[in-house]
Amino acid sequence: MERRMAVGVPGASSTPPAPGPAPGPARPRSLLDLPPELLVEIFSFLPGVSLPNIAAACRKFQQILNTDTIWRRRCRQEYGVTENLRRLEMVGVACRDLYIKLLHPYRNILGLWQPDIGPYGGLLNVVVDGLFIIGWMYLPPHDPRVNDAMRCKPLFRIHLWEKNKAEVECMYGHKGSHKGDIQIVKKDEFSTKCNQTDFHRMAGGRQEEFRTWLAEEWGRTLEDIFHEHMQELILMKFIYTSQYDNCLTYRRIYLPPFSPEDLIAPGLFKGTYGSHGLEIVMLSFHGTQIKVTKITGDPNVPAGQLTLHIDVTRPVQLPDIEHLRSFDKLSRIVLEIHQQVQCDQQNQEHWHENPQSDMDSLQPTCNGDHGAKADGMSTKPETGGAEGATAGGLPAPPVPGQPFVLPVGVMARNEVYPRKCRACFYGTGLIAGHGFTSPERTPGLFVLFDERCFGFIWLDLKSFSLYSRIEDSLRSAQAPFTEAFELMLKSMQSWTS
Repeated sequence: MERRMAVGVPGASSTPPAPGPAPGPARPRSLLDLPPELLVEIFSFLPGVSLPNIAAACRKFQQILNTDTIWRRRCRQEYGVTENLRRLEMVGVACRDLYIKLLHPYRNILGLWQPDIGPYGGLLNVVVDGLFIIGWMYLPPHDPRVNDAMRCKPLFRIHLWEKNKAEVECMYGHKGSHKGDIQIVKKDEFSTKCNQTDFHRMAGGRQEEFRTWLAEEWGRTLEDIFHEHMQELILMKFIYTSQYDNCLTYRRIYLPPFSPEDLIAPGLFKGTYGSHGLEIVMLSFHGTQIKVTKITGDPNVPAGQLTLHIDVTRPVQLPDIEHLRSFDKLSRIVLEIHQQVQCDQQNQEHWHENPQSDMDSLQPTCNGDHGAKADGMSTKPETGGAEGATAGGLPAPPVPGQPFVLPVGVMARNEVYPRKCRACFYGTGLIAGHGFTSPERTPGLFVLFDERCFGFIWLDLKSFSLYSRIEDSLRSAQAPFTEAFELMLKSMQSWTS
């Protein structure tokens, strides 16, 4: 057989091919092929609610998810637990147990709540505090020191004494913590119950309990309060609220949303309410309107009601100090604006009822020249010297530094108020008889002092309320969307109507 040579044949070679690179480790085709330390790093970035499903996938994942590094990061990133985690491990409780048996099951009670205590309401902030979940009741300062800091009192706490069970403790009373219970009724409502109410009682009976409560609530004794009506209100509140030391229901509330166009940052304030003492309110913006809603209340105007309603399209420019001291002059100018508002409302109602009517019939029918000056005061749309209003109908940015003084005859619970203001606006305040009978919106003057402070002059009552911002940092309190906040405000009014 003839032997053929490959020489000269295209593509043929007389030498063997060069060897390729040495084969390395096979590329992973699934998560199961990854090393455990890399899986720990990956899983620690996933939300804690997703980890149980991953653990159910296979035995390897289940074993890896027992690594406490994963749960330590989840506790820190989802619930802000940044301290005492090492101490937790020293007492034999793993971060996994902290997350699964404490933080996750009670996540829906974190945030701000209003207790259902009839007309009095309240403000509860439930937070993760170290290795505990604690419900702090926020109380206003002692009347009338509106500029003092808020007082905080723990009502309950939840913790892991044993790694297999979270325990609820009631903190009410003066005998230390004792057994309690929490029931989550639904997402935005829960209730607490004390299982050992004897811890709330004092050896001296109701009289000692009242004296202790009075010292905490008002910072004084009953003998120090000379006004008989005020004594009755205080005693009434003690009798009413003490009925709720056994079981309480809480409803979720949100902090108001913020817009850069707002004249003042919305939020919570504490204010003076005459004989009722200091109360907590929430200021929020709604277009060109400011709403001030009660978080705590009283037998006349209960918690949840709209105590102040301010129209920022109706500013009032104050006169010089001498004219401002006259209550009659101030009352006259505000009442003129009030009458104009009523005329505008009548015209709007007429327009809705008769949309095809002649435009001439829509002209104001009220008597009086509402744009005229009255003894040195003006209704001209200015805000502390600002030039008119913006294109959107909002007043121009106020110029700080207007002199301000309360008119003679106006009662002030706290006379330590700023002597300069940024702007003043027409508004209405809600007054009512005992038991929220015959509620009525009456005209008044909203005084914006600065970012931390505002006031309201109630014309019908000839009284002045001073409000100071609550500076406390309140966590887990923002509304998920604007509509949720609006719905909450409507619900609050229905709770006590």
